[in-house]
Amino acid sequence: MFTPEQVWAWIDLGCTPADEVAAIRAPDPAINPRSFTGPHGRADAAKLRTLHDDGHTIRVGNLQRVMPTMARVTRAIQNETGYSNYVHVFTTPGQRQGLRHHWDQQMAVIVQVAGTKRWELWPPVVDAPMRSHLESWRVWRDEYLQRWLATGPQLTIDLTAGQSLLLPRGWVHNPYNADDEPSVHLTFAIRERTPYWIAEHLIGDAITDPAFRKVILPGTLHGPALPDVVAGTRDALVTYLQALTPGAVADTLRQIAATELEYTT
Repeated sequence: MFTPEQVWAWIDLGCTPADEVAAIRAPDPAINPRSFTGPHGRADAAKLRTLHDDGHTIRVGNLQRVMPTMARVTRAIQNETGYSNYVHVFTTPGQRQGLRHHWDQQMAVIVQVAGTKRWELWPPVVDAPMRSHLESWRVWRDEYLQRWLATGPQLTIDLTAGQSLLLPRGWVHNPYNADDEPSVHLTFAIRERTPYWIAEHLIGDAITDPAFRKVILPGTLHGPALPDVVAGTRDALVTYLQALTPGAVADTLRQIAATELEYTT
């Protein structure tokens, strides 16, 4: 369904949106996409090939938005699990590395398409990261890297073509190509649903009640009456939530889980 040849054929045909492409070579920062953006916002294939030959990992993101085959796969995952998801492809030259140590706020399924990718893994240093809460780049501490390098990985897995790896949310990973041949893998990022997701929908529907659309006067926000307004809103919200029928809400959530494509945990 997906081969390394298809990746470059797709790029060479000018079908790749430049804003979905990243060129990364550890330990350097990612290349500014404007440096390989051609006409009409498409990635310049010749420049991407030059970067790849120079040791950069080329990542093309959100294949499910532009490739029917990948759209069918991601929709099938969502139909089975209720989790929206997206898929990126990474192609890394031999003996090179793109991304270094980090963790993600989604569970991932790594599918090795060609070559071998080595995955060094450490248990989470934060509990269940999601969205802007405990993302690795937001709460990064240099001592984390020092500790990981000192202790070494808990697991090291050489993923070969045809194999898959389930990477739980929050697990630290340091992937690189330890072989001479290029590596190509797909990453399916699986957006797990959480109680917070349910709470968002429960509270979000409160906007249908006119009481929650009333204006709070400007002076109230600065005056002594604000605590009473907060208490009143809290009580109104509790009353609103208690009046909801769990079964009816569950039916709505099932439909949303099967159709909501861009939700991010």
